[in-house]
Amino acid sequence: MARPREFDDGTALEAAIDCFWKNGYEATSVRDLAASMGISAPSLYNAYGDKHALFVRALERYLDQSTRARIQRLEQALPPKQAVRRFIEDIIDRSVSDRERRGCFLVNSALDVAPHDKELGALIAERLGEIEAFFRRSIQAAQADGTVPADRSAKDVARLLLGVLLGIRVLARSKPERALLEGVARPALALLD
Repeated sequence: MARPREFDDGTALEAAIDCFWKNGYEATSVRDLAASMGISAPSLYNAYGDKHALFVRALERYLDQSTRARIQRLEQALPPKQAVRRFIEDIIDRSVSDRERRGCFLVNSALDVAPHDKELGALIAERLGEIEAFFRRSIQAAQADGTVPADRSAKDVARLLLGVLLGIRVLARSKPERALLEGVARPALALLD
């Protein structure tokens, strides 16, 4: 019979997210993770497997609590065109208010991990694809309701918006100025008009 865990899974995963986010995947050791999570290395291995598996769980939790939750909230609360605009506005707000300039865990992972680990790189690309899919769905729905011109390629505009989003998050790490970030987003959002 398996012993029950003597720690809170959610709290431990939040600590793992912080540790990976602060140090990056490569620079984070299992010892760092265990200390940050307040558990022993054997408990970490028993509960999560290796560092790679823990990183995947941490990234999924981060996405569930941030990006996926935001997409769901916006799709339910706003008309599609406004949902896209609000998503970009929220990212700009988060970028400007990020005093530690930590950026986005997903985007940082795309830069830090993806080039060096094919499996994680594919996973990260899939997760970025979820954001692109949100943009595409929203644009197609807005075209159907007549608020976005039908002659625009929803697929191309969605990809452009994803690129703009990534650019905003990377640029904000060194220059988190609202006017700059809004200036990056404005021409892309104008394609929705």
